[in-house]
Amino acid sequence: MKKIKLLSIIVMMAAGIAQAQDSKYKVVFDMTSKDTVNQQALIRQVGYIRKANPDSKVEVVFYGQGLDLAVKGKTQQEAAITQLLSDKGISFKVCAVTMKRYNIDKTQLLPGVEIVDDGIYEIIQKQQEGWGYIKVAH
Repeated sequence: MKKIKLLSIIVMMAAGIAQAQDSKYKVVFDMTSKDTVNQQALIRQVGYIRKANPDSKVEVVFYGQGLDLAVKGKTQQEAAITQLLSDKGISFKVCAVTMKRYNIDKTQLLPGVEIVDDGIYEIIQKQQEGWGYIKVAH
């Protein structure tokens, strides 16, 4: 009986250690705002996360009025986004549906920004994969 209890404890500890190793810092930001305060906060938070957690994965999904943040000449954050995009742990993605609605072509996007078919679906998919979720707002 003692051997079974000990074995059970060892198995549970091993499962806990394996789970802890899989739980990396992964967060997806939901950006739908054209508000410059929100844009500045987003850039600041993405930078803070990567600085504090160099192995973290950060994804920003733009749709709705947040699209301007990823379009050349439409954002004051262009230099900051370009710098963040040089980091392999950070990705910026825009919704193809929103691009179509606002008549934005992929050539108008900042270099390195990716396109996803549906921004909301992208966020839901990340959450199902265990990513944390942050809605950018103030």
